[in-house]
Amino acid sequence: MKSAVENLNPTRVRLTVEVPFEELKDSLDAAYKKINQQVTVKGFRKGKIPARVIDQRFGRGAVLEEAVNDALPKFYTQAVNEADVNPLGQPEVDITELKDGELLAFTAEVDVRPTVEIPDYSGIEVEVDAVEVTDEDVEKSVEQLRERFASTSPVERAAEDGDVVTIDLQAKVEGEVLEDGVAEGVSYTIGSGELLDGIDDAVKGLEADGEATFTSELKGGSAAGKEAEVTVKVTQVAARELPALDDDFAQMASQFDTLDELKADSRTRLENMKQYDQATQAQERVLDELLKLVEVPIPEKLLEDEVNTRKHNLEHHQLGQMGLDLAKYLEIQGKTEEEFDAETKEAAIKGIKTQFILDELVATEKLNVNQDELTEHLMRRAASSGMSPDQFAKAVVEGGQVPMLVGEVARGKALALVVEAATVKDTNGEVVDLSDEDEEEIAEEVVAAAEGEGETEEKTEA
Repeated sequence: MKSAVENLNPTRVRLTVEVPFEELKDSLDAAYKKINQQVTVKGFRKGKIPARVIDQRFGRGAVLEEAVNDALPKFYTQAVNEADVNPLGQPEVDITELKDGELLAFTAEVDVRPTVEIPDYSGIEVEVDAVEVTDEDVEKSVEQLRERFASTSPVERAAEDGDVVTIDLQAKVEGEVLEDGVAEGVSYTIGSGELLDGIDDAVKGLEADGEATFTSELKGGSAAGKEAEVTVKVTQVAARELPALDDDFAQMASQFDTLDELKADSRTRLENMKQYDQATQAQERVLDELLKLVEVPIPEKLLEDEVNTRKHNLEHHQLGQMGLDLAKYLEIQGKTEEEFDAETKEAAIKGIKTQFILDELVATEKLNVNQDELTEHLMRRAASSGMSPDQFAKAVVEGGQVPMLVGEVARGKALALVVEAATVKDTNGEVVDLSDEDEEEIAEEVVAAAEGEGETEEKTEA
């Protein structure tokens, strides 16, 4: 076999391949065998039809087509290896010549991973928010805990802000009661904003057995997005009573004996959360600066596929679960379709650049992933997917996705390496020490967010 490679642009090549006909022998034999199993010819047992009879009855062309289809992947892979290129996605193959008994010639155009030059990144400097926990932050945290331990008791008065009302609902669209528009015994806290727009004004001032009608746009169900006439009947009004903020509350709501100990613990937890957020912010901003340093040509077909994948996942998975379509989502976001398309394309470009650059860093820095690191990453991914580790591991192995997970861990390690070399200061001008945080774990999350949760990986592995 002879092959040659032509660079069409920095991200696409054309392979020209010539295969002597004798190298098709195995595929021709396989083609005759396959056709033998599929057809019957009077006078011959199934599977025992001579090749010359198959040629006469079904045509030599059918055999050649089957043989070429069988052989092309093998010869294409051989040409890719000889040319030392990294293909992305599937090639566009064109058979340019097929002479029976003489020659098979074809071309294959395919996107390839571009050459990426990593410059010195040790000079990267970023600024992040300072870790500051105020007394107000602590009081708010304790108040939220206090809300969780609130009790309710029925009252014989009109409903007010903060009350818990038990209500029955009926929704009509164009005068017809919706099949899924009736609910009874719903518990609702006035002012929580957890139900329909307009319901707070409708129920405030009503006593038990009071009724009101209002108009609201439905957020979900069979008529999501439509205006509905909603009738609400209050069956009970209950006042919420908050426990006193004292040592007794601390003992009831936590493992601490005093309110001061509970507040001290709240302050520590808030500091830990803000430190984690600060580390995440540092990783994100360092990644953004790294992306600015490196020029990366983006394969057009890969970008198109990535944009389409992101749009499909949003429309058919995320929005579908919320009962929304893309038009309604854009209306809520206050965006035009053109703005949405531009943002999606920008995010896709960032995801592709992130993967190319960090993969190059993995190679140049010779970063490896050991079994413990892979197992820890698998456990985290399983938790985020809602599956047990065993279920997730089985799905990964059966789907051939182990290399994808290894790539995620390796790119996280690459980003953590860049962050270690960078200078990170907070808004007070103090140098931030991130050594106490799990840099690689946070980096994996930042990389996954930039790449769109691994969507690019699935298309670029080839």
